[in-house]
Amino acid sequence: MSLNCSLWQDNSMSVKRFAFAKFSEVTEQCFLLFTLILLMFLASLTGNALIALTIRTNPVLCTPMYFFLANLSLLEIGYTCSVIPKMLQSLVSEARGISREGCATQMFFFILFGISECCLLAAMAFDRYIAICSPLHYATRMSHEVCTHLTIVSWGVGCMVSLGQTNCIFSLDFCGPCEIDHFFCDLPPILALACGDTSHNEAAVFVVVILCISSPFLLIIASYGRILAAVLVMPSPEGRHKALSTCSSHLLVVTLFYGSASVTYLRPKANHSPGVDKLLALLYTVVTSMLNPIICSLRNKHIKAALRRTLGKKKF
Repeated sequence: MSLNCSLWQDNSMSVKRFAFAKFSEVTEQCFLLFTLILLMFLASLTGNALIALTIRTNPVLCTPMYFFLANLSLLEIGYTCSVIPKMLQSLVSEARGISREGCATQMFFFILFGISECCLLAAMAFDRYIAICSPLHYATRMSHEVCTHLTIVSWGVGCMVSLGQTNCIFSLDFCGPCEIDHFFCDLPPILALACGDTSHNEAAVFVVVILCISSPFLLIIASYGRILAAVLVMPSPEGRHKALSTCSSHLLVVTLFYGSASVTYLRPKANHSPGVDKLLALLYTVVTSMLNPIICSLRNKHIKAALRRTLGKKKF
């Protein structure tokens, strides 16, 4: 399907507006996907907002682990809100266009929340390492000031990377076609629309992704390596079980987030296909954000008790 692109003349012709490719010509399929994504989006917003509100309003949860968890929930809310509303509109409306500035803004916030979450997950792993391996020094090493600094650094790294990547991508010329074969303004599909040789830009994006995904992940692996070594020498089975149970939820969240991100951005370019990329996009933007509140609260009796108090119900 051909699309009319608005162009403006500078030194070269450059696309001023983009349009998202239609998911399917079958209206029923688009409506079904719209309904599924909308339900998951609402579940994600409700779950993450409840987690953040519960932690904020219950003094018993004023510990570093729950402080980071509340920030993770806020990041998840921002992460989904940066892409899902436009995705839903594109599924059921003919108004699938987005301005160059709007696309850059969407990409900026998507990268900001994604990279910040990478760093925050590493901070959460460090918190578990201190709690299990140095419990006597936990209160001083993980004070509220330290936790606040770690959170600010996570957001700061996300902001710097997002500014750099967005500027790198949108400093290029886009000569057309203007159709984005994706649900939102992600890095690979936008780069594919740029004019001329983009190999240097692709290499820069790849290096940044490697650093921003792999570095926090290596810190997480190192933290859990030390945790495992400490747990194995614990004398009581109860102690080992308690130590591992406090880490299980975080490990599952890390696996979901890093697994989907790695498959999406670290695959060879030859292995990319629009269909698979869209499926993975749904996984790491909607599904993981919906599952995280469930994972974090399902096996945590403190969260469940606090949720009961917050909701004012006898059963949860």
